Amino acid sequence: LQAIQDAIAEESGTLAELLQPGYRRALILAVTLAILQQWTGINTVLFYGSVILKEQVGGHSESAAIGANVLIGAVNFVCTIIALWLIDKLGRRPLLIFSAAGMVVGHAGLALAFLRTPPPAILIVCLMILCTASFAVGLGPGVWVVLSEIFPTRIRGRAMSIATVALWIACVVLTFTFLSIASALGPTGAFTIYAGMCLLTIWVVARFTPETKGHTLEEIEHLWRK
Repeated sequence: LQAIQDAIAEESGTLAELLQPGYRRALILAVTLAILQQWTGINTVLFYGSVILKEQVGGHSESAAIGANVLIGAVNFVCTIIALWLIDKLGRRPLLIFSAAGMVVGHAGLALAFLRTPPPAILIVCLMILCTASFAVGLGPGVWVVLSEIFPTRIRGRAMSIATVALWIACVVLTFTFLSIASALGPTGAFTIYAGMCLLTIWVVARFTPETKGHTLEEIEHLWRK
């Protein structure tokens, strides 16, 4: 408690401090995780699920497609609640890796399913639900938790603001490029790319992301100074 109070009492860190060797690693990791959280392709399912079902699967009314998208949104909500219970039991890294692995399976399954003409609607919906559930139970809330824990108190605000801007820029890029990618490469090509991004996420988490569960902010800060 005294260490936390001392950290709060210090002057606010500067942007220059974020570029020092130790904290620079933390900032690069934070920005990378923020971008990858979006580029795993979750919003292609959440935002364009009804469009995919109506235009790519075919044979479904607009109301049925929207209804399926509502179901996907409900799964997103429920699994996010589950994540709140799991994240302190399993730890951040295992949950993030499990989440990304589930999305690999979901996106790869979608890529294969769209090779059929017409794609099986029930299978498409189930795979979208798998992607959504996998994201919501790990990468969705988990990345935000990690971003808030890997920086010391005095520079967390500035570091989080940079990572947050990177995350929402990545969200905009994903949202505005999906239809173009799907048009150019087909749904199979698009979802193959997102599966690859999920694999990259697994590697970044396994290789570079420290486990913050059970560690104080001071202990985590010490990791970056090694």
